[in-house]
Amino acid sequence: AAKVKQKTILFCGVHFMAETAKILNPNKKVLIPSLEAGCSLAESITRENVKEMKAKHPGVKVVTYINTSADVKAESDVICTSANALKVVEAMPGNEVIFLPDEFMGKNLQNQTKKKIHYWNGRCVVHEVFTPEQINEYKKQYPDMEILAHLECSPEVIALADLAGGTSDMYKHIQKSNSKRFMLVTECGMSDLLRARFPEKDFINPCSVCPYMKTIHLDNTLEALEQEKFEVKIAHDIQEEA
Repeated sequence: AAKVKQKTILFCGVHFMAETAKILNPNKKVLIPSLEAGCSLAESITRENVKEMKAKHPGVKVVTYINTSADVKAESDVICTSANALKVVEAMPGNEVIFLPDEFMGKNLQNQTKKKIHYWNGRCVVHEVFTPEQINEYKKQYPDMEILAHLECSPEVIALADLAGGTSDMYKHIQKSNSKRFMLVTECGMSDLLRARFPEKDFINPCSVCPYMKTIHLDNTLEALEQEKFEVKIAHDIQEEA
C-alpha cells in the first residue's frame, strides 16, 4: 500500500489494517468496505491502557503488534508483525519489554527469549479456540503431516507445532519443505490463500472463521468503489505519532 501510485486505496481488510495503510499514506484517501470489520485484538486495548502499562513499568520499551488501533500505535515505541516479533523484542534495549496486546503471543515470545515480557490480556477470537486436544486428534489421523500454527494460538497449541509464526513464515516453510501434507492452525481465509499457492500440497485445517473479516464481501466492496465510502480518517497528531 505504501508503494502504490494511486491516490485512493480500497482496503479489503479489517479496520486496523486500513488505518495502517492511511498512516503510511497520509496524503492518500483510504476506504474500507465495512465499518463492522473490527478486530478482537485491536479492540482489547486503548491508548489509556498503554499509558497505564507504561506507568506500571517505567522506562520499559513498548513493542506493539500491528493488530492495534492508530491510537495505541501512537503510544508505542515500535510496531511488529507476527513474523518479526521475536527479532524486534530481542533488539530492544534492556532486560524487559512491554508486549501488546496479544496475551498468547506474549507468552509464546516469553518461551523464546530471556527478556522479561509484560503482556496485555488481549486475544484473537479466531486463534484462541484451537486446543491441543483438537491438534492431537488430527495427528492421530494424519501422522505424516507438519503442523504450522499462528503465534496468536495458546502456548499449549504452539508446543505441538512444527512451526510457529505468521502467514508469511508458513508460506516460506511450505515452499522449502518436502512434506506433502500440512495442518494450518489459523484463520480459514489464510489457509485458502496457501492452498491456492500450493495446489500440489494437501492441507488439513480445523477451520476457524474471523467474523470481522467476513463482513467484507463483493457487494459492499463494489459499493465502496462506486460511492467512495467509508473513508478512514485519523487525527493528524495521532497519525504522526503512529
